[in-house]
Amino acid sequence: MEKWIFRLEELGQNHHQMVGRKCANLGEMARLGLPVPPGFALSVKAYQDFLGETEAIHEIRDYLSRFAGSIDSIEGFNEASREIRQIVESKEMPEAMRDIVLAYYDDLCRECNVKEAAVSTRSAGPVSHPGQYETYLNVKGKLDLLQKIIKVWASSFNPRSLAFRGRKGFPLETDPIGVAVLKMVNARAAGVAFTADPNTGDMSRMILEANWGLGESVVSGELMPDVYILDKESLQVCERKLGKKLKYVTFRDTGVEEVEAPVENRDSFCLNDAELSEIGRLAKILEKHFGVPQDVEWAVDEDVMSSGNIVLLQTRAAVIVQKKSAVDQVVDLMLKRF
Repeated sequence: MEKWIFRLEELGQNHHQMVGRKCANLGEMARLGLPVPPGFALSVKAYQDFLGETEAIHEIRDYLSRFAGSIDSIEGFNEASREIRQIVESKEMPEAMRDIVLAYYDDLCRECNVKEAAVSTRSAGPVSHPGQYETYLNVKGKLDLLQKIIKVWASSFNPRSLAFRGRKGFPLETDPIGVAVLKMVNARAAGVAFTADPNTGDMSRMILEANWGLGESVVSGELMPDVYILDKESLQVCERKLGKKLKYVTFRDTGVEEVEAPVENRDSFCLNDAELSEIGRLAKILEKHFGVPQDVEWAVDEDVMSSGNIVLLQTRAAVIVQKKSAVDQVVDLMLKRF
């Protein structure tokens, strides 16, 4: 039988079909000795066996049969999503799978020296679809963990995903994904780093975006974060733009919430030069290793008071526009002046 769960250290970038690209890349970073949160990954096989052993897959097929093989409206996808997610989320994890998941969680709690480690549960598809599936943050305790893993699996049936599979002619009944279970970082600040300018294709610059608290406020694109432009060679800051950081995402007892930022935080940058340089250094290592510009998520760990407080949360190939030719750049400049 194929394994359902792997420690990150067991994985590498060639395992993306087995556990999803996010988990595979985290494993690759762990192998490189880079700072990633401790955790483990549920395989694509775990998703498939959960649907099979609970017979959810049969109920999903029975439901979809009423559409005669296709759904042709937004309302239809919304309705199908609600019904199928209810089917999936109504199931309990099979006993053997549950016991293995909880054994790995117990190991993680011992490693973190806590009774109940706070973790994130993040989807990991074999092909990267940023933001398409759901993530749950600050998950605490065994029951909460099991429920949130099932909810991540159920999110593969959200309306957007169903519509995508419908347009591509893929089966609507399943879209196997892995799940990353990672120790939560007590983030003072967090954000993303692009190892090339995503808007111009300039490979000599790095672009960092950051906000106070957890990084979800940055990756969601719902506010204006601080922006830093670094010279990639020297890692010196070329430019800083203070963002309108009116809100940030922080912990509750369980889960997270978006709260108003204190006035003093709104008017100050959330990263210092040493932190910017270290984020840039780590991002350059990733770009060199993977061979293409990277889109890196990171956090500043508030529990670490000295150097080494940068933690990498994930990396993927960055979406970079093609750099324009000299003629096109001149034309753009003329149009702007006109």
